[in-house]
Amino acid sequence: MPTTFYSNGKLFISGEYLVLDGADAFALPTKFGQNLIVEETTAKIIDWKSYDYDQKLWFETTITFDEVINPVNPETETVKTTLINILHEAYLLNPEFLNKSEGLKVTTNLTFPRNWGLGTSSTLINNIAQWAKINAFTLLKNSFGGSGYDIACAQNNTPILYKIQNNQVEPVAFNPDFTKNIFFVYLNKKQNSKAAIHAYNKHKDQNLAKSVAENNKITNAILHAATLNEFARAVEKHEIHLSNILEIKTIKEIAFPDFKGTIKSLGAWGGDFVMVVSKENPKDYFTSKGYDTILTYDEMILQE
Repeated sequence: MPTTFYSNGKLFISGEYLVLDGADAFALPTKFGQNLIVEETTAKIIDWKSYDYDQKLWFETTITFDEVINPVNPETETVKTTLINILHEAYLLNPEFLNKSEGLKVTTNLTFPRNWGLGTSSTLINNIAQWAKINAFTLLKNSFGGSGYDIACAQNNTPILYKIQNNQVEPVAFNPDFTKNIFFVYLNKKQNSKAAIHAYNKHKDQNLAKSVAENNKITNAILHAATLNEFARAVEKHEIHLSNILEIKTIKEIAFPDFKGTIKSLGAWGGDFVMVVSKENPKDYFTSKGYDTILTYDEMILQE
């Protein structure tokens, strides 16, 4: 009998970059995610197939158990070598998940286009961790690295506050009556998180403790804003704060200076989705600029 595992996608609302140095991160799990289906076979290999949201096969491979147990250091990084690395790290944490199998057929299915940046890797890592019965935060640390907020979103169905120390996850209430004024626009630019983190590490300064404290204050204001105006002000404050630390302009300054509303980068600055806070529906504005993927809060965010 096949066994199915599922993980939620994620959007990073506040605390990006600074989360790595202990700041509070506010994140929302999405209605979109990825599953992983495992079937036992007798083929002595792992037969792997990955499908995009439209059921199109985007990756397939066969991996021997030995490749997972004793991986060869690859000359170049490919989808296959990355997958083998994750499976190898999972094996080191719990060899039983492979040792008790003769062969495996594994299928993954995304419910969002994989270029959207909602967590193709984090949902995969969390699913593999569930399958191998291991700690997903440990698996992330040993394979990809990163803060772990995306694993927290993969595992939770409510808004969360996340701290990197001990991977602390606190479910929080966030259901203001102005969610109808919050939209998510896809910028069609894949951003490399590792490169973005490197840039952050270069720019963060001696005032780190002060920056973290300021971030936590702004995150608290975003989370507890009573009105749309309060929320928009706190979001703008967050953009300016990070813009000063990273020494780069905000996405609104760069691309949408004439927009009447608030725009916030989500996650690695300059890529994937932005959050738009607007009194009017901003669809016409963004469509006129060539951005056609605009989702409402209700379409994007998982709500219990």
